[in-house]
Amino acid sequence: MNEFYAILIGVLITVMVSFNGILNSYLSSYFSLLVIHVVGLITLTIILAAKREKLVLKKNIPFYLFSGGAIGVIMVFLNNLCYAKLGASLTLALGVFGQLLVAALIDHFGLFYMKVYKFEKKKLIGFGIILAGIIVMTI
Repeated sequence: MNEFYAILIGVLITVMVSFNGILNSYLSSYFSLLVIHVVGLITLTIILAAKREKLVLKKNIPFYLFSGGAIGVIMVFLNNLCYAKLGASLTLALGVFGQLLVAALIDHFGLFYMKVYKFEKKKLIGFGIILAGIIVMTI
């Protein structure tokens, strides 16, 4: 089931990047960014209220873990910029390639206290195929 969810994430990211990029063409870059995140906050507030979830902030959470929100804002901003210049396909293909590279480093070295998954040379074949596809897309 998790594999299906992962595919669904890819579908939703593609739709989100497209919607955000189009919204960015109607509004200024920063105002569209604000609207996107306010709508996200409202959506999450409705979900939490419907589930009657209480917000509990545990102690001793490493401070850097809270930076995900800032990274999300920067990511959406850069997606919006790239979408206008590169289109959805190339923006997402390059983004996924970047994700693969960093994810491989995180897995291999167990960064951020993650479980270690050593890099296997056979993965280079997949990386090469993806990179070749991106090169073809840019020509």
